[in-house]
Amino acid sequence: MKLYYWQKELPFQYPFTISMGRSKTFQPTLIVALQLGDYVGFGEAPAISYYNVTVEDMVAEIEKKRPQIEKFALTEPERYWHYLHHLMPENPFLVAALDMACWDLFGHIKGKLLYQLWDTKWVNTPKTDYTIGLDTIENMVKKMKAKPWPIYKIKLGAEDDIEIVRALRKHSSANFRIDANAGWTLEEAMQKIPILKDLGVELIEQPLAKDDWKGMEILYHHSELPIIADESCVSEHDVEKCAEHFHGINIKLTKCSGITPAIRMINKARELNLKVMMGCMNESTIGSAAIANFLPQLDFVDMDGPLLHKEDLANGLNYDFGEVSINGRKGLGIMPSFLN
Repeated sequence: MKLYYWQKELPFQYPFTISMGRSKTFQPTLIVALQLGDYVGFGEAPAISYYNVTVEDMVAEIEKKRPQIEKFALTEPERYWHYLHHLMPENPFLVAALDMACWDLFGHIKGKLLYQLWDTKWVNTPKTDYTIGLDTIENMVKKMKAKPWPIYKIKLGAEDDIEIVRALRKHSSANFRIDANAGWTLEEAMQKIPILKDLGVELIEQPLAKDDWKGMEILYHHSELPIIADESCVSEHDVEKCAEHFHGINIKLTKCSGITPAIRMINKARELNLKVMMGCMNESTIGSAAIANFLPQLDFVDMDGPLLHKEDLANGLNYDFGEVSINGRKGLGIMPSFLN
């Protein structure tokens, strides 16, 4: 196989802010491509600062191990993921991008979309939410009103959390989901969740610190709303640990190291009767299309990356008031536009 890569920056429509003051105005991302004969597959890995991942570090790893990455004789993506996992065990984001590109390539070779390769049918696909980042209440209301949508994911973790949701609720009857990004204490969560339930909130994502397992166990048994793990569920090894602490998990393809382990995470979550959400890390349509192929297997989805950016890197997904469809017919179903 032949490897190519591109470094990109995706500017946000609005500054993207979450709890504890973490904010950014653009999303750095790495795009990779694997070519085998006439077939090409693409993958993406956004760089996330709180996981200490940079595009520059991923590029350095590529250049260091390019010969090994390219020499693999492709038979099936799962084998390539295992090869990459052992080749670059400390770089799951890069492995995820290459795994995604391999699946896209494999789908083109087989002439099928990924969800078809997995023998799933395009039925009962959940609607994606649209994220409202932390801001002043006035600005959060403006963002919501500028994007009418059936489900909003609202970032919280501020002193005026309840006031924010009350203000937003005055302007919308949409479904609300809350993401505290580990910004609450157990006491705050116990106080806020009953009020949020009365305000029509559907679920709470990662209310407590990622390693506060004792607090999560208490909240799991007392919460009036489903609790979904995010920062507490990074890799497939975390899924079983989340049982009896969360009601579901949010799988991020980038941080779990790709499509291949995500498949195993879903299977394990179902064994444990955990709800399954898949979330984005502000990917372009390239990474979002990988999420889209999982839609028939999900209970909830957060794949609004392309909606949050001023520009995109590919065509292939259609967003229609929360409903997502794939336009392409092979692999991820996308056509890169940044190459034009």
